[in-house]
Amino acid sequence: MLYWFLKRVLLGPVLKVLFRPRVEGLEHIPEEGAAILASNHLSFSDSIFLPLVMERRVTFLAKSDYFTGPGVKGWLTAAFFRGVGQLPIDRSGGKASEAALRAGLSVLEQGDLLGLYPEGTRSPDARLYRGRTGVARMALTAGVPVIPVAMIDTDKAQPTGQKIPNIRPVGIKIGKPLDFSRYEGMEGDRFVLRSITDEIMYELMQLSDQEYVDMYATSMKEKLLTKAKRRARELQEAARPGRAVPELEQALEGDGRSPAAGERPADPWSEESRDGL
Repeated sequence: MLYWFLKRVLLGPVLKVLFRPRVEGLEHIPEEGAAILASNHLSFSDSIFLPLVMERRVTFLAKSDYFTGPGVKGWLTAAFFRGVGQLPIDRSGGKASEAALRAGLSVLEQGDLLGLYPEGTRSPDARLYRGRTGVARMALTAGVPVIPVAMIDTDKAQPTGQKIPNIRPVGIKIGKPLDFSRYEGMEGDRFVLRSITDEIMYELMQLSDQEYVDMYATSMKEKLLTKAKRRARELQEAARPGRAVPELEQALEGDGRSPAAGERPADPWSEESRDGL
């Protein structure tokens, strides 16, 4: 199978030598039986390094964009992601979330390990963001434990947007399994799901030593994008012919002003109603 060939022959030995992953808490991974590995998400390479240190196979739910690229490159990319144990899912919410839930449950029903990123996307600034309740719903529906996993310094090894990684050590901290059987049959209660998710995120904060931000990472990314676009408009306007030099210098020095007239500030809670995977 391609998964084991990549892990044990083609990629695994090389990655272990180059990045020397440090692992703590490997004894918390059960030798058999289904479980959810809930991890923080700092880098694209998280889904590579975590399975690398596991004796058992780990399957991740990955965004479908990785599997739908055109041409030979797209085919090779899709083949690689399938080879490293990733399943394509649509993360647009609604019915797509239900399909993702079913995909994850199918992995757990086979008694395998399922890797999830409760934040839903990579952190934009190395902080830990609010978790989505899909991980809690999946754990209660399948009746399996959740094992918190903290990836350490993977964002320094491969920052967002950087294709060739930096050669440096990375770390993985694995916490004790969290048992939520006391909430059996309550997977439809959104308050229970939020409570479970917050407990998982607290454990991840303790393991990773990250600063916690009580907003969704996707909302923060939208906020940063809005700010960057506004900044670009300001610089473009300040550089127009006829503008005074002090005005251009002031624009270059920094932001610091209120949104332009008619421009709505980013709402960090805009995705609350779409809380899912």
